[in-house]
Amino acid sequence: MTLNSGYSYRERVRPQAVGLSVLDYYARFYSHSDRTTWAARLAAGEVELNGVQAVGDESLCPGDRLTWHRPPWAEEAVPLHFGLLYQDAHLLAVHKPSGLPTLPAGGFLDHTLLALLRERWPTATPLHRLGRGTSGLVLCSLTRAAGSRLTADWRGGRIAKRYRALSTGVAAQDEYDITAPIGLTEHPRLGQIYAATPQGKPSRSRARVLERRPESTLLSVDIETGRPHQIRIHLASVGLPLWGDPLYLAGGRARPDALPGDLGYWLHAERLEFQHPLTGERLSLCAPVPPELQLGFCLSSVPAPANSSG
Repeated sequence: MTLNSGYSYRERVRPQAVGLSVLDYYARFYSHSDRTTWAARLAAGEVELNGVQAVGDESLCPGDRLTWHRPPWAEEAVPLHFGLLYQDAHLLAVHKPSGLPTLPAGGFLDHTLLALLRERWPTATPLHRLGRGTSGLVLCSLTRAAGSRLTADWRGGRIAKRYRALSTGVAAQDEYDITAPIGLTEHPRLGQIYAATPQGKPSRSRARVLERRPESTLLSVDIETGRPHQIRIHLASVGLPLWGDPLYLAGGRARPDALPGDLGYWLHAERLEFQHPLTGERLSLCAPVPPELQLGFCLSSVPAPANSSG
């Protein structure tokens, strides 16, 4: 079994953690591993506090630096390919398959789109992040100037983003203007998770029905903001959770029994429209739509939604 090269996770101590021990800190804020596991990592010499090997009972102070040197590990198998959609001296657009993480996180390091891209283009930097289960277009910069200007355009709402989604249930309206705020909420198993909440940040999605099927609806969705899981949360908030979504329920809340898993739903980043950051040319880039999200597709070929029973 092939192992990756390992990774060092570096961070400044969070203000709310001042006074905790190193062991308490990791056990509280990184609960993907239990306290016994973190104690074993400390005993193995994997954790440093301000550049010195930590024992675990050290009390944390403001400005302290922690590093966990994670040893090499075997990563979960994922689709290790992508399609090239556009390339010039400054920009790169690729078609990411469902199942491939965009960036390192959650146990993935080498099995990511970023790692695949940098084997061929060492300066490639994705300018946005698609969820692991989301397929479609990812725009990347190849130069610092292009990345800086497009990041500003993204934050300024000057990039048009269109997705295609398959929802559970038949839509009652032809169009939806969804503005449910999105923010972190408490979760019994995951600690915190993004969901629809009055205390969240302003968010906006515009959904239009493309096709009604017996048990689902095919939608085109334009997003004006880019909150985490925005389309999944927004469609769920109006009673149309994504077909097969293992996490979000009608109303935009998370399933209380959910585990960290991000596959099963049907969502595709179909199109981006923007001004080229160096030439000024108006570009409209598209990623081919998967058969399941095309008009007239037979729904019986799509696996039943994971949340159909609850």
